[in-house]
Amino acid sequence: MADEVNNNGNLEKSESSQGLTNQSGEPIKVFRIEVLHMIKEAQQQHGLRHGDYQRYRGYCSRRIRRLRKALKFPQGDKRHFKRRDVTFAELTGKRADERFIYIPLISAERAWSYAMQLKQEANTEPRKRFHLISKLRKACGYALQLQELCTLDIFDARTKLECEAYVAWMHGTLHFELQSWKTAGEHLKRAQVVYENLAKALPEDEQELYKAKVNEFTPNLRYCAYNISGGTMGGNMDDLLEMRAQGLLENLDALVNQTKSESSDGLQTIEWRGRKVTVRPEKVRLFLLSAQELDKSLEKTTKIDAKIELIERTLMDCKDAIQSVKDEIKQDPKLRSLTTGQPVSGVQYLLAYLSYIRLNRTLQRNLCLVEQAKANFDDPNQKSQIALDGKRVRSQDLARLYEIILQNVSEMQQILGMEDHTTYQCEIENLALTFKAFRCYYIALTLIDMKKWKEAVALYERASKYATEALKGPFCDSFKMLDDLEKLVITIDGCKFSAHAYSVLENDNYDDPIFTSKSQKSSKPLFERLSQYKEDQSLFTKNPNVFKLTPEMEAIPCKPLFFDLALNYVELPSLEEKLQAPDKKGISGFVKGFLGWGGNK
Repeated sequence: MADEVNNNGNLEKSESSQGLTNQSGEPIKVFRIEVLHMIKEAQQQHGLRHGDYQRYRGYCSRRIRRLRKALKFPQGDKRHFKRRDVTFAELTGKRADERFIYIPLISAERAWSYAMQLKQEANTEPRKRFHLISKLRKACGYALQLQELCTLDIFDARTKLECEAYVAWMHGTLHFELQSWKTAGEHLKRAQVVYENLAKALPEDEQELYKAKVNEFTPNLRYCAYNISGGTMGGNMDDLLEMRAQGLLENLDALVNQTKSESSDGLQTIEWRGRKVTVRPEKVRLFLLSAQELDKSLEKTTKIDAKIELIERTLMDCKDAIQSVKDEIKQDPKLRSLTTGQPVSGVQYLLAYLSYIRLNRTLQRNLCLVEQAKANFDDPNQKSQIALDGKRVRSQDLARLYEIILQNVSEMQQILGMEDHTTYQCEIENLALTFKAFRCYYIALTLIDMKKWKEAVALYERASKYATEALKGPFCDSFKMLDDLEKLVITIDGCKFSAHAYSVLENDNYDDPIFTSKSQKSSKPLFERLSQYKEDQSLFTKNPNVFKLTPEMEAIPCKPLFFDLALNYVELPSLEEKLQAPDKKGISGFVKGFLGWGGNK
């Protein structure tokens, strides 16, 4: 086992094997360094998971300092700097230590992370690209130093192959930034082949990391192949648009400006609604060329999320093109104001065309959102909402989406310069009727959930009316809504009769005490309404209303109280004489009684 410095500067053990001997007959340890695994783990733990290259560069600097301190391999003293590169002596001499190999590797990573940081800042400060190239050259120098050291016999074949692939990738990155497409493609292809062979030779649990690294080379290789071929239009352009939708190319706009310059010369005029308009702004010509390729890319893309991403990026380009036309209008005072009745100038007609493209693509994006929502809203006649991947789509959500679509259609009707175009207005009005039919249908489904049958029947009738009128009018099949509209008419007929039947059943059973309406709520407990049929969902809760345990207070008769009211009106005889008779005693009576004679015997 051999020592290794981990992320905190502590010593760890790495695998080694016995098998080789030196001139003295002593066994030589063969070390294995998993370069890709080590740098990927460090990158994920120190900032690159969030694209923070500055944090990763700081980590690399601190780790190099810890390594040099642990190995007692400083570059000078506190006052003077003296460069000391790792040589064969540090790996084979008396002080041999395989940890020395980490110094050039981490140094290359530090220079590369600094270059990637400068690449992010170069979007606003172009001068930093020179510093970026300088750092990538330094990273390539450290990578070559790493490859030279790994030629020693103390490292196994896997380590040598990983170092070779790492050097090829680093040189490919440098030449990619230098726009040396052929050289960059050769280096990147070499790195890809080495990593593919490594993935095949390793166990299954270790192949995933190398396969992911192989997939990282694909966008850059396709980009190099496109530039080497001279930027020809066709399948390569479709690939680039798909790569752009996935966010793999940051400078596709510069590429489009360069590769389509010859094609844009031929796109001097456009024809829309029977009128030709000259296209002067360069941004508008380039945008129109890319817009023509969008439909092909959408046909090749099967995922809805990828289609939405493609359309949104086209909308951003469309806004820039519209702004360039508005700037041109502002410069000409004759074009600033347009009143009703005046003929529309060529520039204003071009602005109307670009506005139509923007609203048309916005409507297409919203229809993709509707399609995505319908994937989670299957069989609406049986279930009002279905959960899929944790997302719940209700009928009112789809109604809200169609409301947004109708706002887009309303904006299309109000495009400046197209108010008096009869054919255009008829097509847009018919498109509005189509989306109104879908909106009324999903609002009716919402009312069905609320058990409002009569209102739902009325909305079904209105949706059927809108759909029928839309099928009779000048249908615009650019959004391919004809089949969906015909299916909607058939679906509405069935739903309408079903809702009507529920409405009639509710009216017939409203006064029936045995079959009460399901939507009618009652506060009576189940014990008091056993003779009535009612699906009470509260009975399945934790507190069902079955029987009231504490009975209510009731009035009962009590013992009567009698009051003699006539006694107040009765005149009683006087008893004063009887009450005063004992009190009339004289002195003789007192003496008789005192002396004991004369009393009653």
